[in-house]
Amino acid sequence: MKNICIFCGSNTGKSAVYADAARGMVRAIAGAGMGIVFGGGNIGLMGVVAEAALAAGVHVTGVTPRRLLEREMVHTGLTELHVVESMHERKVMMAEMSDAFIALPGGMGTLDELFEMVTLIQLGVQRKPCGLLNVEGYFDHLRAFLDHAVDERFVNPAHRDMIVIDADPAGMIERLRGWTLPQTSKWLDAKA
Repeated sequence: MKNICIFCGSNTGKSAVYADAARGMVRAIAGAGMGIVFGGGNIGLMGVVAEAALAAGVHVTGVTPRRLLEREMVHTGLTELHVVESMHERKVMMAEMSDAFIALPGGMGTLDELFEMVTLIQLGVQRKPCGLLNVEGYFDHLRAFLDHAVDERFVNPAHRDMIVIDADPAGMIERLRGWTLPQTSKWLDAKA
């Protein structure tokens, strides 16, 4: 595993605990000798990730749509910065450059990015682990929703289990390193 992609918010949230957790995740990645790929932003948790990575000497690669660059919302001091034309191209490039994905607290864009990567695993397009850093229980409701979706037979239990959930950055890295693709079942075909 060489590069971990971090998906995170363009806001810092209402508590300093989120920025602290982002810094902790970067320190854990640095300690594991890996690089970071992220959305390239200079605001919110993206800006925190960029600054922490640069301070830790981590190779940090940003991938941003031209539109955000034109709005001056991009960190220009990164190790590498790739400018693409669309959000879709951004996700494709981030996926190609990364060996694993971690979502920190964020909003719609963060969830979109994570669930696209999980869907690509589900469809057999890629086999790269995905995780949620569950800072102060931020993703507890999402975990409950996924369990509900399994109970209602819209999500295969193995597909839910493809997402690693951990509150500890170092633990997250170890779990991503040891991740194997869960065995899917034919439960959708079974009669209820």
